[in-house]
Amino acid sequence: MAFLADDVVLGFLREQGSRARYVTSVCTGALLLGAAGLLRGYRAATHWAYMDLLPKVGAIPVGDRVVVDRNRITAGGVTAGIDFGLRVMAELAGEVTAKRAELMMEYDPAPPFRSGHPRIADAALVEAAKRALAESVAKRTALLQG
Repeated sequence: MAFLADDVVLGFLREQGSRARYVTSVCTGALLLGAAGLLRGYRAATHWAYMDLLPKVGAIPVGDRVVVDRNRITAGGVTAGIDFGLRVMAELAGEVTAKRAELMMEYDPAPPFRSGHPRIADAALVEAAKRALAESVAKRTALLQG
């Protein structure tokens, strides 16, 4: 989390991102890319609890699991990382290769509780999760406003 205000890390990301073929992140990594100025004007995703922070770094929040905007590829929470990996694989090696990988790893999610996102979870569960994450959100907010 402290990396959000670390000038050395942000400078490194800025430098690398200016030359990279793709600039990518999963989960709250989007906040780090944003803090480095790499998502300004780009559509992006991050973990649902931190979506409201994306505009603070100039990004346009999108509630999809994976968002591709030009050479920026971002994903939501941790499990969206698999979707993200397959999307990046398709970009680099083609859709057939990504489909084959999806099949080979038997990626056919069937969440046992269907409560993995606020749009489908029980409202009381969402509120409890927000309370549990409130301190983390507040710390990141303070660092981004820093």
